[in-house]
Amino acid sequence: MEYVEPIIEIETINRIKQLLKEKSPRDYLLFVFGINTGISISYLLNIKVGEILNGDNIREFYYLKEKSNSEGKLFYINSIVKHALLHQINEAGLKEEDYLFKSRKNNQPITRQQAYRIIHSVAREAGMTEKIGTHTLRKTFGYHAYQKGVAISLLQNIFNHSTRAETLRYIGIDKDNVKVKIDVNL
Repeated sequence: MEYVEPIIEIETINRIKQLLKEKSPRDYLLFVFGINTGISISYLLNIKVGEILNGDNIREFYYLKEKSNSEGKLFYINSIVKHALLHQINEAGLKEEDYLFKSRKNNQPITRQQAYRIIHSVAREAGMTEKIGTHTLRKTFGYHAYQKGVAISLLQNIFNHSTRAETLRYIGIDKDNVKVKIDVNL
């Protein structure tokens, strides 16, 4: 597996979102769901509509039962993801038993390779030259969550990493230059 980078620049993220919005609600959802939750692409692609709906509404949290974790994890679904979910479900006429990222060819989800092509292609179109792949979504989530003050221990748990250093390396933070600004501003 080749090492890929997080998307650090907010302007680049916004440019990618705009390009995807113009192309495909499904592909836009793939990108925003990935960068806003940090869910691994293999799990993301296998989400069914019924797993994120509570009646006609989007659940506040998505419950993921990972193979490696007997307890499962909750992932918060923010307003950006909720809006993209509703748009994709309505636009594609998806039913509860359908995959969110349904292939246009059959009733299966798109493949990891197709997800890679979507992400890689739009990143290049947005002017990125860094190494980009499906893990870029997860790493982008981690990088920006950390920059906004989310504890590295929480990210370590989300990513199933055994050490803090592993998580910092994964999200592209040089552990020797970690600067934490704690501004309580009481």
